[in-house]
Amino acid sequence: MYQFSINLKIVSLSLMVVGALALGIGFLSAPNTVEEAKAMVADAHGHGGHGDHGGHDAHDTHADDHKEEAHNDQDHKDHADVHHDTHDKNYGHAESHDAHGGGHGDSHDKHLLHQLQNRPWAATYVAALFFMMIALGALAFYAIQRAAQAGWSILLFRVMEGITAYLLPGSVIVFILLVLSGLHLNHLFVWMDAEVVAHDEIIRNKQSYLNVPFFLARALFYIVGWNLYRFYSRKFSLAQDNELGIRYHKKNFRLAAGFLVFYIVTESMMSWDWIMSVDPHWFSTLFGWYVFASMIVTAVTIIAMVTIYLKSKGLLEDVSDSHIHDLGKFMFGFSVFWTYLWFSQFMLIWYSNIPEEVTYFITRIEDYNLLFFGMVAMNFVLPLLILMNSDYKRNNWFIMIAGIIIIIGHYLDFYNMIMPATVGDQWSFGLSELGSVSLFAGLFIYVVFSALTKAPLKPKGDPLVKESEHFVY
Repeated sequence: MYQFSINLKIVSLSLMVVGALALGIGFLSAPNTVEEAKAMVADAHGHGGHGDHGGHDAHDTHADDHKEEAHNDQDHKDHADVHHDTHDKNYGHAESHDAHGGGHGDSHDKHLLHQLQNRPWAATYVAALFFMMIALGALAFYAIQRAAQAGWSILLFRVMEGITAYLLPGSVIVFILLVLSGLHLNHLFVWMDAEVVAHDEIIRNKQSYLNVPFFLARALFYIVGWNLYRFYSRKFSLAQDNELGIRYHKKNFRLAAGFLVFYIVTESMMSWDWIMSVDPHWFSTLFGWYVFASMIVTAVTIIAMVTIYLKSKGLLEDVSDSHIHDLGKFMFGFSVFWTYLWFSQFMLIWYSNIPEEVTYFITRIEDYNLLFFGMVAMNFVLPLLILMNSDYKRNNWFIMIAGIIIIIGHYLDFYNMIMPATVGDQWSFGLSELGSVSLFAGLFIYVVFSALTKAPLKPKGDPLVKESEHFVY
């Protein structure tokens, strides 16, 4: 049986306390009035701040630069126009095109206030969603192994079950944040604002789907379904340890097959609801698969890292280098899969240059350039170089290094999905962002390693456990 070490427990609790304090300061520092918002932006510029990514001057500079370039490049002009229009549309300021002057200035100031108020909320939402997705991705990977009746991965099942223990608290936290958004305590989802909807025909035409009661009902449906599968699969797994036959093994097989059908539908809908709808004018038919690739590669990475940690403590003695090698192959393969989906989505939208679609990438390239392309390098180039060699996949240090890069890279991926639509060019990494990551990382560690103490790490009753024990590749 695994014992949750006092040192690791202190680390997790410390992360939660420090994160909660930092995040609390982030919320308290958010402006309450337009004047405070203007002062914060002016102060940020006065101290170097965020460079050209914040405030009114940045928008003017972008617009002027693109107008000058447009004399030589008509396509670039189209991109610039789309970008300038969409900053207004994404936050419900389409009406400002009909009334310039004082009305436009007031609308822009209100927009700036909402961006700065959104920042601690968005940082919390990104971190909460990211760690919940790790647990959900681990659950999907676990179900795939069950449905495929894979033999190699049996010795890793308790590690996967420990990671999926975070799904319940993680999904409840995300649901609470969605409810708070529905109560208009933040402006993360612009389509929840009645004033915006009244002046935006595109969002108004989506109200049969994008409305708060239906949105929250769908979210509750997803969360209940995922957690019910996790509860019963874990129950049957533990029961199999004391079962001479294969009754519970068969139950887990059938349950996993049914869950995967449920999961692939609800995961796509969840990605539309919880992530894509923060940009209600934009959509991508690949988005569900793109989010799936991001969550499952991060989940497999966490499985590998937890396994290596437990082995370093003298546990999981039957887990061999071949198991680590296979996890490394999944990390490599899913990183390539993610890159394929990222490039397919980006290339097709960028090449077609349809205004309401290409603006999604224009915003990120202009305002999040380093993060946007840096995230691609961290999620593809570096894992490719580190994990391409077969021998490196058997080396725990290489797996851990690649794992850290993948985790940071995919956090930045989620950051790029949420932040441009919620805080615009007023982003930075400060107390809100670091505090939220620290808080949820600490909670994740505490829940996962507490769950690992609840049952033996070896599923001795599984009929395929011998195959896993003698797995050599």
